Amino acid sequence: MNQKNLLEVDWSKIPAPTDDGAAKHLVGMVIPPLGLLATDDTSVMLSELPGRTVVFAYPRTGEPGKISLVDDWDMIPGARGCTPQTCSFRDLFAELKAAGAGQVFGLSTQDNVYQTEMASRLHLPFPVLSDEKLALTRALNLPTMEVAGLTLIKRLALIFDDGVITHVFYPVFPPDRNAGDVLAWLKKNRVQS
Repeated sequence: MNQKNLLEVDWSKIPAPTDDGAAKHLVGMVIPPLGLLATDDTSVMLSELPGRTVVFAYPRTGEPGKISLVDDWDMIPGARGCTPQTCSFRDLFAELKAAGAGQVFGLSTQDNVYQTEMASRLHLPFPVLSDEKLALTRALNLPTMEVAGLTLIKRLALIFDDGVITHVFYPVFPPDRNAGDVLAWLKKNRVQS
């Protein structure tokens, strides 16, 4: 299937993911001390970041005009929508920061070269982290799916404070509302200074 427009999606025609319980263990977990390559050419150690951090994860973003990973990508619950999710975090970035997010990151298992191109094309104001080797995914036992021989992270968003996961959004649907849901949660759950 040719991905003509990655942003205009009729969510009523896309199957929604269900809560399979694969993220219920995450609240209270300590982020492990692992460095992840970011699109700003730094190695980010999430465990060492002070304050509140938002990490939204997704299976993989597409490229306009390119062939999707598999023909039935849109029919895999939770697969479609990585670009709309990422763009919604871009569009609400200043508001997320104002509501207490010290840092915001995207996360996928795609390689850094691809992610860097995507971050530039979408004009992202935050870095995207590559977990290409699945180090963080395995350490936290993040929910995953297998597609075309690849292990992909299921869509979710993590809020953590001083390296400890305090809230998880999972499953996420529709993806383009995830940033708004995170923003609403941040406003209701401000960190006391």
